[in-house]
Amino acid sequence: MTAITYEHIKTCKQTGARLGKVHTPHGSIDTPAFMPVGTSATVKTMSPEELKEMNANIILSNTYHLWLRPGEDIIQEAGGLHQFMNWDGAILTDSGGFQVFSLSDMRDIKEEGVHFRNHLSGEKLFLSPEKAMNIQNALGSDIMMAFDECPPYPASHDYMKASVERTSRWAERCLNAHERPSDQGLFGIIQGGEYEDLRKQSAQDLASLDFPGYAVGGLSVGEPKDVMNRMLAFTTPLLPFDKPRYLMGVGSPDSLIDGAIRGIDMFDCVLPTRIARNGTCMTSNGRLVVRNAKFKRDFSPIDENCDCHVCRHYTRAYIRHLVKCNETFGFRLTTYHNLYFLLNLMKQVRDSIAEDRLGDFREAFFDQYGFNKRNAKNF
Repeated sequence: MTAITYEHIKTCKQTGARLGKVHTPHGSIDTPAFMPVGTSATVKTMSPEELKEMNANIILSNTYHLWLRPGEDIIQEAGGLHQFMNWDGAILTDSGGFQVFSLSDMRDIKEEGVHFRNHLSGEKLFLSPEKAMNIQNALGSDIMMAFDECPPYPASHDYMKASVERTSRWAERCLNAHERPSDQGLFGIIQGGEYEDLRKQSAQDLASLDFPGYAVGGLSVGEPKDVMNRMLAFTTPLLPFDKPRYLMGVGSPDSLIDGAIRGIDMFDCVLPTRIARNGTCMTSNGRLVVRNAKFKRDFSPIDENCDCHVCRHYTRAYIRHLVKCNETFGFRLTTYHNLYFLLNLMKQVRDSIAEDRLGDFREAFFDQYGFNKRNAKNF
């Protein structure tokens, strides 16, 4: 028995987007879904109860950061990550690979793994496919990610080819080292950058290993949006239809909709929580920087079209005051609203798929939000 299964419910006749459910040991996830990021076993400023209130049923935590602090042994001793953080919904942990390549300037990639330095202390560290599996097995997440190389953008075809081949070898080692397949599902990660032949090679390599789910990695790393969409449109049809598909590190509203249209089921990103701490809010009419002076006497909600707890009870003027004073409550309010906005957006996407009108929804949303509409009908 596999820990993770995908149930396909419907394909949108207008766009080809898919409606489904991902079943996990800690509940089912309606897809397409956005996953709030709780890097260090907490979604910044939010309580688990608030996340449930806004209908989040899966969150992401980070293997690298939890390995450093407090250590996977402590979390295991506490009964696993769910018990440690008092979260009874599903949890996905990434492998730590992205942080190794993004946070450490001093790294040495070898076949056995990556030698690098702790970004906090400078201490020498080593992370391999086997170590990444051991840490995630100790954390006890529902969905684990294979350890992969995260190449930079842009990268030459030769570099990317070697990277893809190494990632495929590492993926097999991850499967062999995974000790809890009955209650933890391991997803493989497709790489290949902007090269179709390498995306195809990576997809074929990983599909042959029969993972219970697949992620598309190496996108939203600086490439233009049209490149990302082109790679998604090319890659997702290469993946097994009966397995969940996860686009890593994507959280802007336009990319969530465009990703769903291209067959993606799961998304995550720090964007909504990060910009909230700068006083930036997502609204149905585009981004709103609530710290701006023009909102000093604005006693309307952040978004008049939003029914979240924040928009029902607090004004722009009050939230601006809190943010300008660096009051934590202000950042809690903007974070709550942004997460609710994206979770509600995904509900609207799912409803639109169910009613075969996601293309019409995209066009109307892009128009109201202020995105460039030149490619609004280019699915």
